Amino acid sequence: MGVRPPSQGDDDEPDSIEFGIAAVDAHLRRVDLSFPATDDDVAAALGHERVPYDVHGSDVSLGEALAEVDRARFESRQELLNALHPVFEEYRKNRSGGVVAQVRSLFPF
Repeated sequence: MGVRPPSQGDDDEPDSIEFGIAAVDAHLRRVDLSFPATDDDVAAALGHERVPYDVHGSDVSLGEALAEVDRARFESRQELLNALHPVFEEYRKNRSGGVVAQVRSLFPF
């Protein structure tokens, strides 16, 4: 997932803030991890990486999120992302700042 940050008129700002599966995918693209891969392979390559799961920057280590997946082997990057998706959705729904924070995130102030 990603969301555009409020514009300040600067061209130096990123086009979007990556969180959840989009952030995991960005981390995966930066490392040399070949598939098929086991959960241990993924944890060794990225387990220490902190991945934001909401627009407020709340994060979880990829190793911790991976521990909540019921699979131990992934045939492709997409298969890994699909397995992690419900974990990050659960984090976003249950551990984010609540309704007020979610409504506040919709407005630039």
